[in-house]
Amino acid sequence: MSISKFAVAGATGRLGRHVVDVLTERGHRVVPMSRATGVDIITGAGLADALTGVDVIIDVASWHASEQEAATEFFRTATGNLHEAGRRAGVDRIVAVSIIGADKATAGFVAAQQVHEEANLSGPLPARILRAAQFHEFVGQLLDWRHGDVAHIPALPTQLVACRTVAEALVDLAVDPDAAQPGPGEPIPEIAGPRRETMSEAAELLGARRGIKVVAVDGSGMPDAGIAAAGGFLPGPHAKLAGPTFREWLDTRS
Repeated sequence: MSISKFAVAGATGRLGRHVVDVLTERGHRVVPMSRATGVDIITGAGLADALTGVDVIIDVASWHASEQEAATEFFRTATGNLHEAGRRAGVDRIVAVSIIGADKATAGFVAAQQVHEEANLSGPLPARILRAAQFHEFVGQLLDWRHGDVAHIPALPTQLVACRTVAEALVDLAVDPDAAQPGPGEPIPEIAGPRRETMSEAAELLGARRGIKVVAVDGSGMPDAGIAAAGGFLPGPHAKLAGPTFREWLDTRS
């Protein structure tokens, strides 16, 4: 029997909206799961009903801040609830998004993704992980976090990717019944954009459109800045590179 019903955790979020769109466009039945739809993956409220008849869970739910301890607790609790409720509902498997470099991170939100990955891979449901580069939208967040009229943005290497591109890759993975999670020593699938640049370069492009002056800094004080500077959060040679560049993406939004 072909897989046709998907539950999307974090369905109203930045990535989740795109996942729902891609599934719907491809003719699949979708159960959007978020507090806005009456499903709370932390308390478990509404989860059992939402997963009735679901074949695959796509987990793109995320914590709203970068603090490591709170993000870790969110991922541990949410992932455990999704697996347990999914097991009781007879769900076939779960597909979750993570971040490129999560295995190297030692602090902050990216390090919390280690717990997210481990909780998925050790849970009762078969799990698949897709690691993604930072989203194009992250650049706007950095500008929003500035103090005053000048944004100090780290000149750290990145390979930004469009949310829509990540959503398409996640759905491809979720609908493939033969796709297996890599074994020990094998790389976890990655998705990134087509162009390597620095975060400050991307921020300058957006800042010019918003009237914000961007000053490139070395990233000192940021979690794992040294690892980032050495390319630790860039896609590996096995990564799929797809979607628009940051400049191309900006041009479609103006």
